[in-house]
Amino acid sequence: MKCTVHIDKERAEEVIVYAHAPSPLTEEIRRLCDAETREVIGYRDEEARPLTARDVCCFVVEDNKIYARTMQGTYRVKARLYQLEEMLSDGFVKINQSCLANVSRIEKFGTSFTGTLTVTFHNGYCDYVSRRNVKYIKERFGL
Repeated sequence: MKCTVHIDKERAEEVIVYAHAPSPLTEEIRRLCDAETREVIGYRDEEARPLTARDVCCFVVEDNKIYARTMQGTYRVKARLYQLEEMLSDGFVKINQSCLANVSRIEKFGTSFTGTLTVTFHNGYCDYVSRRNVKYIKERFGL
């Protein structure tokens, strides 16, 4: 397959694929493009900002409110965690009852002698993987 990338700051970003038939590769490209365009509105102080899936490291529940943790800070989100999980199911994984993690923003996993896993994100935020999800996370990431 031939691939050409043109960088032009003046044009809108778009992906065009010419293929003979649908394949796992074309479906993966479609999934990635869809994930990039999904937006959630984040609120902080007096501003509202559209956040794309790639901006968010994780969504967390604190004091019964949902927050999006990004590299630029923390934003309040009005959607519920289960709604975000359905909307962003491809690139996100639920690591515990109150955290939905962006797979591409995970920096490292930490393990302990007791078998618990911790996840550290690129923005420095750290959370744990619940016992219920440890097996799934280990299989998903090959740990």
